[in-house]
Amino acid sequence: MGGTPVLVDCDANGVIVPQLVAAAITPRTKAIMPVHLFGWICDMEAINAIAKKAGVLVIEDACQAHGAVWQGQRAGSFGISAAFSFYPAKNLGAYGDGGILVTPSKEVADRVRVLRNYGSRVKYEHVDLPFNRRLDTIQAAVLRVKLPHLDKWNARRQFLADAYREHLADLPVGLPPPAEAGRHVYHLFVITAKDRDALRTDLTEQGIETGIHYPIPVHRQPVIQSMGFSAGSFPQAEQLAAHSLSLPMYPELPLAHLERVANAIRRHYEGPHPTLPRERGRE
Repeated sequence: MGGTPVLVDCDANGVIVPQLVAAAITPRTKAIMPVHLFGWICDMEAINAIAKKAGVLVIEDACQAHGAVWQGQRAGSFGISAAFSFYPAKNLGAYGDGGILVTPSKEVADRVRVLRNYGSRVKYEHVDLPFNRRLDTIQAAVLRVKLPHLDKWNARRQFLADAYREHLADLPVGLPPPAEAGRHVYHLFVITAKDRDALRTDLTEQGIETGIHYPIPVHRQPVIQSMGFSAGSFPQAEQLAAHSLSLPMYPELPLAHLERVANAIRRHYEGPHPTLPRERGRE
């Protein structure tokens, strides 16, 4: 849209810090775009208060927070609009690529319907600069079948996150926070470790796949080098980029597999260790 992105640092959970947002607001600011990272809803009460005071819009990136709930509201319902991704690995994933924009605004909805469909309200009559962003019917069909299961799948993710925390609590790794009545739906279960790369190599050698989300922070991406950001501009983001490690997390993950991951991490730090006893009553 021709705007200039203004970046602020994140907190230890990877989400935008409201106090830094407030300090970055200028008369030129048009919108605040919080990202609900890893499944954790940002502090939307504070962000919306800042936006109201400044007279700017809030546009949510809810692409990793399908079904998350905070203070009685779902992720994606806090701003003028929100984007969701239906990439297959998301909490609600399609069979291929896809996405959706949600909004309470009739004006925004009308504009988006036109933009996504060749700039047309009537076939062959183009009233706006066109895009072709229509969700494929097959993807919509898959999503309609899966949507009723989302809350159940998220509950399972929260259960698995609690199990990870139990098994890893005494080890020298940083852990994501508890779910806080649904605020976190654990699209990813991301730990931090000072020796992240060595730990990842060790787990790989034991047949355990992990991920790094994300190895290069936004301000260090080549595409925005011209904005002049340097190393150290956003230290918390850089800290997470250097030390974050995503462990296996999906609703169908068997508890025995999770315990194998936890045992492997324990062995990395403590050496050979007896297999951790399985918690009674867990499935």
